[in-house]
Amino acid sequence: MPLLGGARPPIAALLALLLAVAGTTALVLGDRDRELVDRAVLTSQQHVAEDGALSLRASLDESVTDIERAAAQFGGDKAGAPDALMDQLGKVYGKWRGTAVVDPGSGTLLAARGENIPLATVLGDRAGQPGAKDTPSGEARAGGPAPLGPQLVRLPSGETRMLVVAALRGERPRLLVASGTLNVPGISSGEDRSLLVVDSAGTVLASDGPSVARKAWAKSARKKAAAESAKPPEPGGHPGASGHLMGTGRGDTRMAVGYAAAGRAPGESSPAGGLGLSVVTSVEITEDPSAVRTQAFGLVAAGVLLVLALIVGWVLLTTVQRPLLQLYLESRRLARGELDRPVRRFKGREPARVGAALESLRRQLLGERPTRSGRARGGFGTRGSVIVCAVVLLAWAAPLLLLVNRAGGTVAVPQQLVEDQRRRTDTASDRVRKALNEGWADVASVAQVIGTDDREASEAADRAVLEKTLREHGRYRAVYVVDGAGKVLAHAGAAAHHPAGKAPHDDSVVQLNTSGKEPLIAAYAAVPGGKGRAVVGEYDPQFLVSMVTRPGLGQVWLIDKAHRVVAADRAHGFRAFTKLPSGHLDDLAVTAAKHPGKTSGTAVLHRGGGASDLAAAAPFTGGGAVKDLGWQVVSSQPTSWLELPEYRAQRRTMLAGLLGVTAAVACLGWLHIIVIRPLRALADRAEALAGGDRRTVLFPQHHDETGAVVRNLELIRQQLARPSGRT
Repeated sequence: MPLLGGARPPIAALLALLLAVAGTTALVLGDRDRELVDRAVLTSQQHVAEDGALSLRASLDESVTDIERAAAQFGGDKAGAPDALMDQLGKVYGKWRGTAVVDPGSGTLLAARGENIPLATVLGDRAGQPGAKDTPSGEARAGGPAPLGPQLVRLPSGETRMLVVAALRGERPRLLVASGTLNVPGISSGEDRSLLVVDSAGTVLASDGPSVARKAWAKSARKKAAAESAKPPEPGGHPGASGHLMGTGRGDTRMAVGYAAAGRAPGESSPAGGLGLSVVTSVEITEDPSAVRTQAFGLVAAGVLLVLALIVGWVLLTTVQRPLLQLYLESRRLARGELDRPVRRFKGREPARVGAALESLRRQLLGERPTRSGRARGGFGTRGSVIVCAVVLLAWAAPLLLLVNRAGGTVAVPQQLVEDQRRRTDTASDRVRKALNEGWADVASVAQVIGTDDREASEAADRAVLEKTLREHGRYRAVYVVDGAGKVLAHAGAAAHHPAGKAPHDDSVVQLNTSGKEPLIAAYAAVPGGKGRAVVGEYDPQFLVSMVTRPGLGQVWLIDKAHRVVAADRAHGFRAFTKLPSGHLDDLAVTAAKHPGKTSGTAVLHRGGGASDLAAAAPFTGGGAVKDLGWQVVSSQPTSWLELPEYRAQRRTMLAGLLGVTAAVACLGWLHIIVIRPLRALADRAEALAGGDRRTVLFPQHHDETGAVVRNLELIRQQLARPSGRT
């Protein structure tokens, strides 16, 4: 009869899975000639471009926020004349090439500082009306004033400017306009790396490094970056499209190219994310024709597994499945009353015990008295057969999982990856430095509008300004005003940590503690004419964590002057003010700190303890409010995380071993639970019945071969329980 379950499905599944594992082993361990450019190098260029895109977007967003906040704070009665507003703006922000206040109704230029601003773009066709001052114009936009926010303008000279337009508060409408240069992001280019900033049409807006804009592969990369800039970003990934490609070269050299859009994730607020900008980076790589040869090993391993699969299948077939079917046939014959011939003898412990019990029951049905002499315990058990099969299969899989094709710590790592680790760490350091400096500039702009007297009305107004600043900027945990004696006069956010009774620090970013559960970092800006008053903005520690969290950079730490950890990436976490986890990282930080004038950090390929890692350190450079901190960003990425051929071969070998272990454990465990354990219980029940137990009713656990034998034994028990002893 057809049987569902039983020994057939797990044995068949085991053979099918072993066949699939053998095929997978031969496939994944086939020779993969080293690509013209290692995938690890290409992926690294993509990460470099992503870092640059994030840095570019953050810089532009901050510029937009600065102007909008300045328009809100300095507008109205606080600013007075437009020239006074320009002076106040210049005291806080020095990054604009030109600023202006214009009347959008008449097109009149009310005040200006720095280079001339293309007002035709801002005012549209009103720029040419009488009353408007003559200014060089870019690509004029007809049809009325330009909308508020950022926009890109191409000057006749070919340069690109970003204009930010914000409305000033007051009795009559006025516009605050700022013009800034669109610079390439803060990545060190050097002689071998090129950087391009392109718009949604693929036009180069800014560049650095060797000129590659006219090369065919560069045009292709720009078009691809521009085409993908409008694609929605993947959840949890870079906020914008990104990728890599391989450009043409000469001889044995090729160009590794990465690109990334400076976009924004769904629901994310980013004015610059809507400008359609992308960053394209390229570096020349020398081909390595060597390859990791694993095809012969893969074919041999697959062939051995096929032979073992046949042996294991034959063992399970002859020791488990076939005896079960024969026991079923013998028990059915006895249950039907066919007692003329003896029960056949079985090999194997459990089948032999059941077979001997069936023979004893046959004789009892013929009229003999119950006896225990038919009990058989010799032979190799079915559980032992399963264990032997498991050992055989694990002997094939375990070496692949644990021993074979180990890459170790001597893998050849391209020097370009070391350079990219240094550049990315330097970019992270520059990003943190700029964020802290921008935070100080925010605090300084607040200090320009804080009251200078002690009146309650003034303090209430100050508190409103502080609360508004805290809402607009997630980088702060608290913003407050202290007087010359260190007393907190107005406060917003979490508790203030300025030392009581101590005068405020000079205008700078200061580290307030060197121990404790979390670092306390604050920006101090003096209130002009405030008699020693200062505005203090304490940075949220999670803001620093977000600054150093970048995919593909490994473990990243922000350390202070004494090499104590101030922040670390989210993936690994940190304890405040602990030391770096390795001595070679400390040595690297010391080396980097000895060259404060350098524009880039230091990186090494460190080998030790059978492993290797890419380590880099980059101190803060460029000055600003953080010039006295002496902080650094340190990163460490194990080379085993890289997509190098040797590590790919190791992971694929481990995958084959893991698949083999999984197939063996799953199918043999299934067989043991469904078949072997019920078969051992069946042997005990059959012997008890043959020994004279007529009162215990036998119920099958499963509807399979073993269950069918149990049902037949129950029929035999019922026959023996009748007064006549047989049907």
